[in-house]
This record gives sequence, structure tokens and C-alpha cells, in this order.
Amino acid sequence: MGNCFAQSRKSTAEIAPCDCIRRFKPVPVAPTVRLYGSSSSTLAAYIRFALLHKNLSLQFVPTDNPSSDGERLVLEIGSETVSGYRETLLQFIEDKFPHPPLRFSLVDSAPLVVKVTWLQHRSITWHLERLVRWAEDLSTRGGRRTVDPSVGSPRMELRKFGKNYSQLLEVMLEHAQMEETVVFPVLERADRGLCKAANEEHARDLPVMNGIKEDMKSIGVMDHGTPAYNEGLSNLSIRLKSLQKHCKEHFDEEEKDLLPLLEATELSGEQQMTVFEQCFDAMKATHSHLFNFFLEGLHPPEAMEYVDLIMKCSDKERTASMIQIIAK
Repeated sequence: MGNCFAQSRKSTAEIAPCDCIRRFKPVPVAPTVRLYGSSSSTLAAYIRFALLHKNLSLQFVPTDNPSSDGERLVLEIGSETVSGYRETLLQFIEDKFPHPPLRFSLVDSAPLVVKVTWLQHRSITWHLERLVRWAEDLSTRGGRRTVDPSVGSPRMELRKFGKNYSQLLEVMLEHAQMEETVVFPVLERADRGLCKAANEEHARDLPVMNGIKEDMKSIGVMDHGTPAYNEGLSNLSIRLKSLQKHCKEHFDEEEKDLLPLLEATELSGEQQMTVFEQCFDAMKATHSHLFNFFLEGLHPPEAMEYVDLIMKCSDKERTASMIQIIAK
């Protein structure tokens, strides 16, 4: 992902993982793509999301057919038409437009909770990396306006930066809460004290994360370009790099030392599904209003993997509402 930041003409605030992929393999002129289905259809929203990651211009044609679990959709790509269910449509899309691939398989035997946690780590890592690079850029410019007019004045850019950090902070806090209330208790019941260090690291980083937010507020009321403003940006960049380092170490430790042990807890299939669904219950707040922000931090195959996991939830009403969000 690093090369993407350095060479893209987009502002740091606008770059997403899918842009990195498209930069190296431009999508050729594509035929007209039409999808026919109910506007309330979860499957239609899912397929629209898949087509979005193929960088295709889609014409969605609502039909009068009511939405149902066993519905069939019609997809037209140029002169070819296919009618079917999810796997049939996805395979048709992959055959016509193989890049970027939509399928990304984590270890099949890994518990669903491990997959959810791992993908959340990936999104948080990417968003934090973007903010670190953005802060470094702000500090280097010392209050001078960026060449990209869409970012606005220095004060407008700092406001956008603060909004992005606040959104990431929400996701990080809810992710930590998910681990503390759902994932870690499963391990603690099997081996008391196993997650003590991970819980302590959460407690250690919380004041740091909140402190960075307060630093941004302080910088926001300063006159840009002054020595105090420039010093504030420099300190902000340093603190974000430190947080990034801590998060990387923390995620690496969890993925190496804790998450693999979930398999050893020998939960029944029903118990695993209960814990899996509790993970999404714990992420309910950010996944209701920051879901697109969260998915933006994943590569297309990772984003599809996460959405596929959501589709496994038994609460179909919640699943439908989340999938509809990504199609808007």
C-alpha cells in the first residue's frame, strides 16, 4: 500500500485500497452493465457492491418483484445476460472481469470470530497508516495549502483530518470493546489470565488515543503557519506514529498468540455461531453509521470476505440493513 500513497495524484485523504489496485491495472472500457432486482433486495445490494469493486458503471433497474431469500436476479453485461442466485452471478462477474478478484480466502478452518477480528485489524491498520502519512504531510507543509483544491484551506483540511480520526477512533474503541466483552472472555474461561496483557494494552492506549483528539482541537484554534501551529502538527505526527507502532505490535501479538487458541477452546458449532453473532452485536453502533468508512480500509477481496461473513448472520433484518448501506 505504501507505493500507492507516494505516487497517486489523489490527496492522502481520498486514497482507498481499491485505488492502489486500479492504479497498476487500469480497467479497460467496459460494456454497459444492468442489474434487475427489487430495490429492497439484500442480494441486489450485495451484487451492486461486488460490481462497485470492479470499477464498473452500473445501471440498477428496480423491478416490482418482492424481495425474498430465494430470489433470482438478472444481470446484463453487454450482450450477455445471466439469471440466477449469488454464486452464479458472482462467477459470471469474475469470468467477465477477473481483476481485481473478489474472492479472498482466509484459512478455511479458522473460526468465524478469528476472521472477523483479523479483517477488523486490517481496516484499522490501513486507516491509521493513512492518517500517519497525512499528518506527516501536514507537518512537512507547515500550514501551507495542499495543491489539491478539493481539500480546501489549511483550516478546512485540518477539520477533515480531525473528522477522519474521530471516525477511526470510534471504530477502534468499539473493536476493543468487542474483544474485551466477546472474544477475550471465551479464552479466559478456558485459561484464566490468558488475555491479561491484551486488556492492559487496551487500557494503555486509550488515554493516548483520546489525547491525540484533544491535540487536534488545540491545533484547530491556532493561527496556521505560526511556530506554535507547526510545533503542534509535528507533535501530532509523532504521537500518531507512536500509536501506529503500538497498534501494530498489539495486533501482531493477538494474531500470533491469542486468536489461534480459539480453536483449542473446542466450542460447539452452535456456541461458535453465538460468539460470532455477538461480535457484530458489539460493533452495532459503528457498523450502522460508519460501515462504508470501515470497508474503505479493506482491499476489495477483504471487503467481500467481510460482507460474506455478515451474510452468515441469522438476524436477516440486521444483515439486510447493513448490506443496503453499502449499496447507497
